[in-house]
This record gives sequence, structure tokens and C-alpha cells, in this order.
Amino acid sequence: MKKLWTVLLVAVLAITAGCGGGNDGKPSAASSASGEKVELHVSAAASLTDVMNEIGADYEKEHPNVKVVFNYGSSGALQQAIESGGGADLFFSAAQKQMNALEKAGLLADGTRKDLLVNEVVLIVPKDGGKDIPSFDQLARADVQRVALGEPKGVPVGQYSEEILTKLGILDAVKAKAVYGSDVRQVLTWVEGGDVDAGLVYATDAAISEKVKVTAQAPADSHKPIVYPVAILKETKQMDAAKDFLAFATNDANKKRFEQYGFEVK
Repeated sequence: MKKLWTVLLVAVLAITAGCGGGNDGKPSAASSASGEKVELHVSAAASLTDVMNEIGADYEKEHPNVKVVFNYGSSGALQQAIESGGGADLFFSAAQKQMNALEKAGLLADGTRKDLLVNEVVLIVPKDGGKDIPSFDQLARADVQRVALGEPKGVPVGQYSEEILTKLGILDAVKAKAVYGSDVRQVLTWVEGGDVDAGLVYATDAAISEKVKVTAQAPADSHKPIVYPVAILKETKQMDAAKDFLAFATNDANKKRFEQYGFEVK
């Protein structure tokens, strides 16, 4: 009889342990420490691809129970995906416009939005065999036949580019020979391959390529400040992990990493 009561007691304790600490399906700090897998979805502007891949890899080394899944693209496309229920936990945008729209729609977690980085727009040409185009106003020349720009409706670098060209009074002339990329990396790729005579990209994108040459930097007063905001999405099911990743991505070591890639850290 004693043996029977011992077996029953062990069973009751096991059931109690399995049901305790209700967390609505969200992994607690204890469950994370015990190795329960967490998948964190991060939507990030295409211009952040290289640096965020490094940050994500380092985070996973320190948190082997967390898998960081990145979705890169134009900030406009990422914004639309989030609005459509795309399931992101964090959003790193290349412009305030897209983050403002999500905040207005009530999709950001309170108190998590912050301005993180600053960038610049530069004019690039193919490094080998490219035309001599020393300044933005030279894009209106007749011999410059194809200019790569980001699609201005959804690609922040395209929006900044149009502001610059408008300020210089050459927007219509350049639009007549423009080809539009779905994100800044497509613009970079076209210039690298010699498919176009020139392109407008962020300074940080130009810096990672050995196949392009920067010929000019946009005047500071020719466009809105290029500020990258970040926020956690309100509907995340991984709030603790999202907060931890955001703190990791913005720690002193990773601020230096962003600077190494050419960003200015706010």
C-alpha cells in the first residue's frame, strides 16, 4: 500500500509541475534557460543586411535557444507586410515615414520606438569603365542614359533621391532615363554590373562594394535627415526575447559595429 501511495504522489507532483507557471504560451525566462526554442522574426531595411546578419549570428551564439529570422526589403514593402499581419516581432526601418505609419495604426509596442542610425545618400558609378559623373547635377547630361533609383513610393532611398533631384531642379530630366529598383541593394547591383551609368544609394551600401566608385555625396540640405528608427511590434508573441534582442543590437559593442559599416549612431 505504501508503494501505491508513493507512485500516486509522484504522479501528482509531475502533473502539477507541468501545469504550473502559466504564461499564455509565451516562453518564460526559465523555459528559455532550459532550452525551449524561440523564433524571433526581424524585419529590416535592405541596407542593414550585412550588419544585421552579423548581429543576429552573435546573438544566436549567446542565446542558443533563439533563432533569429530576418526579412530584408524596402521599408515600404516591410511596412505593408506588417500591416497585413506579416508576423514580425521587430522592425528596423530606413526612414521615419514607414515607422510613423505603423505607430499611427497602433501597431508598435508602447515605449519601444527609438531612433538608432543616420545615413547619407551618395552618387555611384561602375568602378571599371564607368562614365565620369562628378556631381549629381551631371546626371542631366545627354550622354548619361540610364540612372538607377529606388522606387520612390516604397523605397526610402528613392524618396530621398527625388528630394535631392528636385532641390537641384533636374528631377524631370533624370526621371526620363531612370530605372527603379525594388530596394537599395537592387540599385547597387545594377551599378556593379554596369547595367546603368549611375545610381543613388546609401553611403553604407556603396562602402561594402568593391565594384562601384562614389563620385559625390548629397548636400545635407538637399533632403530630409536620413534617420533609421527601430521598434518592437505590439502583436509580438515573444516580447521578452524581442526586448532582449533590441538591447543587444543597440549595446556599445554593436554601436561600434554599425559605425564600422559607415552608419552614424544616434
